[in-house]
Amino acid sequence: MLLPKIFRSYPEEDWFDFGFPTLHEYDDVERKLYGKHAAQLMKTDIHENEDSYELDIDLPGFKKEDIKLSLENGYLVIEAGKSLEKEKKGKAIRKERYEGSMQRSFYVGEDVKEEDIKAKFEDGVLKLTVPKKEKEEVPEKRTILIE
Repeated sequence: MLLPKIFRSYPEEDWFDFGFPTLHEYDDVERKLYGKHAAQLMKTDIHENEDSYELDIDLPGFKKEDIKLSLENGYLVIEAGKSLEKEKKGKAIRKERYEGSMQRSFYVGEDVKEEDIKAKFEDGVLKLTVPKKEKEEVPEKRTILIE
């Protein structure tokens, strides 16, 4: 009995091997790159500018209301969570879309304030701009000579 590709086991895929990568080979690459929790990882690009850092974080399928940003002890914390509603009747045969919550944090320094960080969510990508803040220089300790 021939089944659609999503139901075939790995040995059966060998019958139709035309030299193209199979679905499980793509899964293995993803697993090697990101580990077994790849679906829960917020894939992020960080770019440095003269006066700021720009973060682009992939959050496909999330809504703006599902995302929470906070600043805790110099760490920018990004939390996202979603639940797929039980809108479909019947038994699920395959579920590949992510459901649950995830969190990631980046050290931005203790001098950065909440109002300094700019955030925009568009097309499943969270774009953050974090300014570079220089630590205030503490005057060098000078000793006074006693005569």
